[in-house]
Amino acid sequence: MHVKLSIIDWIVIGTYLSGTTALGLYVSKRVRTSEGFFMGNRAFGKAIMIAQNLGTGTHSDQAVGVAGAAYTAGLSGIWYQWIWLFTTPFYWLLAPVFRRLRMVTIADFFEVRYGRSYSIAYAIFCIYLFALWQGIAIKGTAVTVSAITGIPELLIAITIGLTFTLYGVTGGLVAAAITDFVQGFLIVLLSFLVVPFGVIKVGGMTGLRHALPDHFFSIFSQSGGELTPFNVAMLVISGLAGIVVQPHMMAVGASGKTEMNCRIGWTYGNFVKRICTIGWTLTGLLAAALFPGVPFHDREKVFGLAVTMLLPAGLIGLMAASLMATVMSTCSAFMVDGSALFTENLYRPMLKKPRDDAHFLKVARISSICIALLGFVLGLTMSSVISATVEFISILPFIGIAFWIGIIWPRATRAGAWTSTLGSAAIFYATKWAGFSNSWSSLYSIVTGVILIISVSFFTPSEPEEKLSRIYKNLRLPIDEQDLLLAEEN
Repeated sequence: MHVKLSIIDWIVIGTYLSGTTALGLYVSKRVRTSEGFFMGNRAFGKAIMIAQNLGTGTHSDQAVGVAGAAYTAGLSGIWYQWIWLFTTPFYWLLAPVFRRLRMVTIADFFEVRYGRSYSIAYAIFCIYLFALWQGIAIKGTAVTVSAITGIPELLIAITIGLTFTLYGVTGGLVAAAITDFVQGFLIVLLSFLVVPFGVIKVGGMTGLRHALPDHFFSIFSQSGGELTPFNVAMLVISGLAGIVVQPHMMAVGASGKTEMNCRIGWTYGNFVKRICTIGWTLTGLLAAALFPGVPFHDREKVFGLAVTMLLPAGLIGLMAASLMATVMSTCSAFMVDGSALFTENLYRPMLKKPRDDAHFLKVARISSICIALLGFVLGLTMSSVISATVEFISILPFIGIAFWIGIIWPRATRAGAWTSTLGSAAIFYATKWAGFSNSWSSLYSIVTGVILIISVSFFTPSEPEEKLSRIYKNLRLPIDEQDLLLAEEN
């Protein structure tokens, strides 16, 4: 069901799209090098770092997925995003690690730590992952905005794709981060805009409590549900194991001017998101009380239904603009980060003759367009936001174990890393095929991965000392004035 948009709604949407594009193109004038395109010259302050982390890590498909889960499972649906609540304090500890590595991509770390073949495999996997994430974000937004406005999903997806590609290709991470600063306000607005209207219509929180069964207000699902304590615990553990190898983490965690900027940006930007998740969950609960009967397979449409049924003219357009703001802020960053992996870790090492930086900047822009197109195609063919979310949370630990152990334990070897990654993946999919739940498969996979990397590393040759010293020496050296001067010169 949808409503006819008012003139005010169209003005709001048009103003947002044109304004965001103009802002992104304006700041793109500052981007003249590949370092500036990929990492913003590592010159971002605290406010931009907070906005970048909020914008990159928050997209409308997450609001749609959490609201849909809350519609059918109740308050426990919040865990599809609150699994990251327990990882948030670790960002304060991890930010200096990523900043001190002084690298452009996580694949750079893997090349030094475990060799080129492992780095190439990671880069290829993550380019696909970036496209997949873009597809999830585009799909979730197109479905919801279409439900709100009646505009065909394909047209919405094309509009979103063209907008973020235009300013992202020209301005790189600088354009993504600056537009995130503006779009961050719309993200917070998106999260809570429906709630007051729904609360009034349902008769306050007391009315909501009476309208829904008791189990809807339990923080965990009952036995046999999708979000039992054990299932949530495994999602949390898998998330912590895999968060370090989400391929955009080097950009969002290490593009600040100082270590403190990185810490504050990574931690507080994501903490704001944890608060926004409460709004998404309440929207799902209110929809369950006011609009019961939506089939399970259509539960991800209830966010759009709530917007359509509860918001007045003008605010509907603002919500549509906010939804598109979240996806464009995310996709522009993912597009840039994916092009960094291609340019720095796949293309540059293949060249036999040196090229100037302008050449690599051109390659970065072309590859970012290709990644955006792949994400667009995946978005059109995707079925469920929640299933895709659970899938990538489950598979990232295959590689995350090698990163964690590689930082903590110098004796870890490339043979151990390969064996751990392949072995944990094999155990995960084998146990899933045998009928085990996703949670039990994740547990067996992570335990297997840790055992394999430690045991195999004990019996295989150590990594070259000169390469290890580059990593561990950097980790012992805080970002100082010399680093900042070099950043300013670039």
